Amino acid sequence: MRPESLEFFRAIVNAPSPSGYEYRAAELYRRYTHEFADEVTTDVMGNVIAALNPSGKPRVMFAGHMDEIGFLVRYISDEGFLYFGPIGGHDAVIPVGQRVYVHTASGALPGVIGRKPIHLLEEDERSKVPKLHDLWVDIGAGSKAAAEQKVRIGAPITFAAEFTPLMNGFATARGFDNKMGAFIVAEALRLLSEDRPTAAVFAVATVQEEIGLRGARTSAYGLDPQVGIAVDVTHASDYPGVDKKRVGEIVPGKGPVICRGANINPRIFELLVQTAQEEGIPYQIEAIGGGTGTDANAMQISRAGMATGLVSVALRYMHTPCEVLALDDVENAARLLAAFTRRLTPEMSFIPGV
Repeated sequence: MRPESLEFFRAIVNAPSPSGYEYRAAELYRRYTHEFADEVTTDVMGNVIAALNPSGKPRVMFAGHMDEIGFLVRYISDEGFLYFGPIGGHDAVIPVGQRVYVHTASGALPGVIGRKPIHLLEEDERSKVPKLHDLWVDIGAGSKAAAEQKVRIGAPITFAAEFTPLMNGFATARGFDNKMGAFIVAEALRLLSEDRPTAAVFAVATVQEEIGLRGARTSAYGLDPQVGIAVDVTHASDYPGVDKKRVGEIVPGKGPVICRGANINPRIFELLVQTAQEEGIPYQIEAIGGGTGTDANAMQISRAGMATGLVSVALRYMHTPCEVLALDDVENAARLLAAFTRRLTPEMSFIPGV
């Protein structure tokens, strides 16, 4: 990966952007894509749309959501502890003992998520999964008045876990799901700007995917594309406890994952596979019988419908502060999107079986 791209990837992954609070990641996305896009706009939802050749045909939308899971402050106790609710889906075991940042008007405030220690737990409590509303953030305030001087109700909270390289081209971070996708669609657009396609391409960093695919729904309606490719993470199955019979064999480092199933237009799927083969890009296939739980769901049924595809990157430990992926998969996913788009022509039909 070229140094400038890696720098942007690291920056957008580290930027705090829980659903509904994506503006820090959005600013980075605008700044990066402004260097090569023909137009960069932001809609009222907060989606950032980087366009290349906007009058071309067919109209193609890439969607990578830039929101991440997190929390928000709901109540401040007399002792100055911050009680919180979830943004997105959480395993309640994960937050206990984690360092976090509470994002305030004056900056990021460090804190820790507290729980009664094991020495003080009753025997029956030890085997129970804690409830999120019983956990709290300790910022060292000491009183409600002191906490309220710094923190307002509704302040977002993120895990204090940043991009860290690992061995063999792997990396860990919170928020790969799915600022990785926002990075990939931006990179694909950059590659296309070097060899411009016939198609109009709209690389959208969407918002609020983690709470209902909201940004993809509104941006797809506004852009009205014929083709839509969602980019997201998918579950790796190469580590202990994951049943390959349920999720398939998906391995980080073996290439981007091309989805096949009811949410996916058959012609888009075949062209993605053909492109990967012709370009020498390693790839994997996953099968999902219903909705994919990604922006592809919302895109497929926008307006009168669009031809939808889904390209994913294998991810270990999804929705934790230590998600793990292979950087080569990220780079190859961007290459795949760009090469796929160059193969699109105005006269192509995407009607299945016709």
